[in-house]
Order: sequence, then structure tokens, then C-alpha cells
Amino acid sequence: MSTFGKLFRVTTYGESHCKSVGCIVDGVPPGMSLTEADIQPQLTRRRPGQSKLSTPRDEKDRVEIQSGTEFGKTLGTPIAMMIKNEDQRPHDYSDMDKFPRPSHADFTYSEKYGIKASSGGGRASARETIGRVASGAIAEKFLAQNSNVEIVAFVTQIGEIKMNRDSFDPEFQHLLNTITREKVDSMGPIRCPDASVAGLMVKEIEKYRGNKDSIGGVVTCVVRNLPTGLGEPCFDKLEAMLAHAMLSIPASKGFEIGSGFQGVSVPGSKHNDPFYFEKETNRLRTKTNNSGGVQGGISNGENIYFSVPFKSVATISQEQKTATYNGEEGILAAKGRHDPAVTPRAIPIVEAMTALVLADALLIQKARDFSRSVVH
Repeated sequence: MSTFGKLFRVTTYGESHCKSVGCIVDGVPPGMSLTEADIQPQLTRRRPGQSKLSTPRDEKDRVEIQSGTEFGKTLGTPIAMMIKNEDQRPHDYSDMDKFPRPSHADFTYSEKYGIKASSGGGRASARETIGRVASGAIAEKFLAQNSNVEIVAFVTQIGEIKMNRDSFDPEFQHLLNTITREKVDSMGPIRCPDASVAGLMVKEIEKYRGNKDSIGGVVTCVVRNLPTGLGEPCFDKLEAMLAHAMLSIPASKGFEIGSGFQGVSVPGSKHNDPFYFEKETNRLRTKTNNSGGVQGGISNGENIYFSVPFKSVATISQEQKTATYNGEEGILAAKGRHDPAVTPRAIPIVEAMTALVLADALLIQKARDFSRSVVH
């Protein structure tokens, strides 16, 4: 469906080449300061045409708040936001009438609905994520005002080129404690904070772009200052909701939190996170953080960190042997403007979906805290 969240709910709308895309956000607390200036920075980080590493489609992605605010304050009513598609080129997709593009949603959408968008990827296009990023910016502001929560994502791998993301390495844990968006963005469009590999990643993308091909990568994200107690037992565990959110992003192919797959080769005696009492903050903390900030599906106050792999972009300009909708063999050389690697532009999308999960979890826990105060 097109709606995500329980109390902090977002519904996105729009296709890749329709007149506009956007969202309606419900559950935003009233009285919060909010203007387009709070939302635009993340949309600008996501927008196409930023560099030679991304699609040349030229969209400014300017957000317009349509409802839910007055004189720069939220009213508590649904907030509607619209972003116009200014650089539409539906004629680039005429071959889609005959060919379902390899590894795209053309065929599956047609099978599911009996009809599909005639241009671009329709709802399966990354243009749909604009509404996520816009609503995520609101969620981030709420989280920052409530608990000073910080969410920072960055590129840790492009193809075979990777930076250190060893969960058991103190240097990586130090990076998670100190990395900022300013540092990430200072590395240019590649958004990898490790200067020793960032240049190699750029060359890797340029190599595939020159061959009319594409390449995938990995985004790692850290959340700092999150309160304890967020997340629900059993089916709505915090990491399960984060996984749901990340795997809903176009081109994502996995989710790994904390030590992840590394943890299977480490015995429990070394993997366990022992507790200690920190006098400065007057609370229990863990000496290590192999759990990734979540235990029993509930936040424990440590950094939450996870990684999401993004596959190589499906649309490439190379000729590909494939079949038409009626089963005839043919050759398709896709037209249109597409990223040789989507990973760097996925950074604000990952941050947005993280914020939406956490804002929803925080509101749910606030409701529980209030109900508990009433009966005691």
C-alpha cells in the first residue's frame, strides 16, 4: 500500500512522469514550527542532476506545503506537500509498450493491476521517494526537538570498493559516534566519509557509466540519542520496523543491524554486550554495541546502526536480449536518464525512512507512558 506508520502516518502519491509527486502526513503534533525551509534541504540532497554520478534529469524538487500549517506552525491536521515534476519526458519510454524492461516492475505491475504506467517506472520509480523524504524531514524535526535525535547515513561500499564497517573495530564505532551530515556532504556526491576510498568509488561509478552499465553499493546509517524503550514486542520490534522501512525503498536488497552477519562467527562470550553504570548520565549503558542499539526489539539507548545494500540500477543503455509482452524474442536498449549508481542519492531516503519509523515509535511509547501514569 502507499501508507506507512500507525500514529505518525505518511501516504505518498505520484508516478515518475505525472504532473506532481508528494505526500500527506498525519499525526504531526500541533504547534511545531514548520516551513518549506525545514523540508527543502533533504529534498535537495535527494534530487537528480546533482553531478555526473547521477541521472541528468533536471528537477529542482521544490516543495510546497498545501495544508496543515498556518503562520509557520503545525495545526495538528494533515500536512499535504506537493513537488512538481518539471522535467518530464514520457516519450523516452515508447519501447515499454512492447518490452517489459529486465529487472523492472513493468511486468509485475501489469500482471497485478492489468495496467501499468506508460512511462518511467510509475509508482515503482524512485520519484515516489520524494514524498518519503519530505515527510521524513518533518519526522526528523520532531525527533530532534523531543530528544535531540541525530540520524546520519553514508556510503560504505560501491561495487567491490568498500570502507571499513567492521562492527567489532573500535575505529568504526568511533566513526559512528562522531560522523555528521556535514562531513558526509563534504566528500562530494559520493558521500563516503573515508577519503582513502571515496575517490576509488567515484572512479568505479564512472567506469560503469562509461560502459553504459550500472553498479550497486551499501548505505550505512547511525542513530544517536534515541531514548530507551522504543519498539514493540514480537511482530513490531524496532529492528523489524526499520527492516520493513528499508526494504520498501526501491532497489534495496537487504538489511543488517548491529554485528549482522559478522555476528554468526563470534561466540556469545565475545558477542554479548555487558552493562555498566555511567555516573555522568545516571543510567545503564553497554560496554560494546554488537546488538546495534536494540535488544528484544526495544531500543536500549545506545547507537542504532544498520546497513542496506542497493542493487545495480536496472535501467542501462546497453542492448539486452529479452522478450516482448507477447513472448517474441527481441533486443531492448533502454532510453531515458538514469543513475549509474543509485547508492549516493539513497542517503536522504534512508534517513527519512529511519525518521518515520522512530517518530512513530516515539509517539506510541509516549501514549503508553501516559496511560501508565494515569493508573499509578
